[in-house]
Amino acid sequence: MNKNSDKFFSNLGLAMRAGKLVTGEDMVIESVRSGETKLVIVAEDASAGTFKKVNDKCIYYQVPIHQYGRRDQLGASIGKEARVVIGVNDAGFARMLLKQLDRTEVDGIDQTRQQ
Repeated sequence: MNKNSDKFFSNLGLAMRAGKLVTGEDMVIESVRSGETKLVIVAEDASAGTFKKVNDKCIYYQVPIHQYGRRDQLGASIGKEARVVIGVNDAGFARMLLKQLDRTEVDGIDQTRQQ
């Protein structure tokens, strides 16, 4: 793991302690429908069916969605068992996490070019 992914998971835990996350496929979809969720994170090892179901709702309700980390990493970062789908219900936390996701993706590209 690189520094940015460590920071991402740390800030995800901070959002959980602040009570700004909702977890689990059904709870996140309900939150997306109600307009509360500002960002959805789906584990990279989520099933294709789960990803499609959540992605379709996010597209329809215009909520940003990103695949990042494994289910065990997402769960551990928020002090829970493995989690496949996490919704961020605070705009400030969502912006911060999106910036970190963008940096992580850029860092990954830079590392690939150096090899």
